[in-house]
Amino acid sequence: MPLRNSFKNNFLLNATTGYKINLTHHVIFWLVYFLFNFLRWGSYYNDYFYSFKANLLGFPIHISLTYFTIYVLIPMFIYKRKYVLFTLSLISAIFIMVIIKYELTYFLISNNVWPEGPEETTSLGVNYVVVMMLGELYVISFGTAIKITIDWLRERQLAASLAKSNLETELRFLRSQISPHFFFNTLNNIYSLSLEKSESTPETILKLSDLMRYLLYETKEKRQPLVKEIKFIQNYLDLERIRYNKKLDLKFEVTGNPKGKKIAPMLLIHFIENGFKHGASKNIGKVKITIDLTIEGSFLYFRMSNTLPQKELQNKIPNAGGIGIENVEKRLKLGYGAQDYALKIYEEDGEYKVYLKLRLL
Repeated sequence: MPLRNSFKNNFLLNATTGYKINLTHHVIFWLVYFLFNFLRWGSYYNDYFYSFKANLLGFPIHISLTYFTIYVLIPMFIYKRKYVLFTLSLISAIFIMVIIKYELTYFLISNNVWPEGPEETTSLGVNYVVVMMLGELYVISFGTAIKITIDWLRERQLAASLAKSNLETELRFLRSQISPHFFFNTLNNIYSLSLEKSESTPETILKLSDLMRYLLYETKEKRQPLVKEIKFIQNYLDLERIRYNKKLDLKFEVTGNPKGKKIAPMLLIHFIENGFKHGASKNIGKVKITIDLTIEGSFLYFRMSNTLPQKELQNKIPNAGGIGIENVEKRLKLGYGAQDYALKIYEEDGEYKVYLKLRLL
């Protein structure tokens, strides 16, 4: 039963792949091959009727040997690296078929079983057997080469499809990696505002709702409108302003026209979140964060700086900027060409600075 199912799956191929071979393709292939041999040997013999009879007898043998090799011998021996057994089995199968071909030709078509040979052949000789076996081996090799090529193309397509799927899955995962602490802190702030019966409570809830809606429903595409991404960043910053209140000196400026431009979603937010995580939350005094977005032509220039953590807390901060920055660097490598972006992260004048030049669509 497993062998029969394997034969069926291999013979017709999986309909979900791009390289599909069905029964019609097999029939067309053998008909074309038959027509070629019929015309070739008919011209050689100058007897098309004899060529038709000879090929009509020989082709079932060609077909049987070819499919027996491809769907039985190769899976049974080659895939298991039993090359000697494969060779012996193939030679034996070909030899048996040559004997059958000789007998059928002798009794059904002509006593001269090898009219294309050097002399009239009416008996089963070594030369006849060797030449006929080589001829069958040629047909088998031709059919097997086609099958192997199709399998290789199919496997390559499946591998490419899997790689693409894995890449998209990884990118979706990386896009989703915004710190859950932000949401917890924001909810705590909203709770405090509600206790104080602050007039900003409804607006805060609305901004958090918009932010979560964007994260859940509008970041599935590879590229998002830059306008939406900027609005998302603005909502995020507004919520952080509520969280840090007067402790935060925040400047956010957008220069240029973002309309009609697209960017990988959730890319810039990691730099910004990192600035709050290692800047505002790690300093007792007032913290300055400056974010500048400039759109010029097909490029976005992102510049950000934030106050470095206080010295007594600095050794607790990873030098590379934490998982968020590694996340961005990986996404840039996965989603953009090397010529499409330039990223620089450094410390200068007591500030942590980020510079990103990114090609927009």
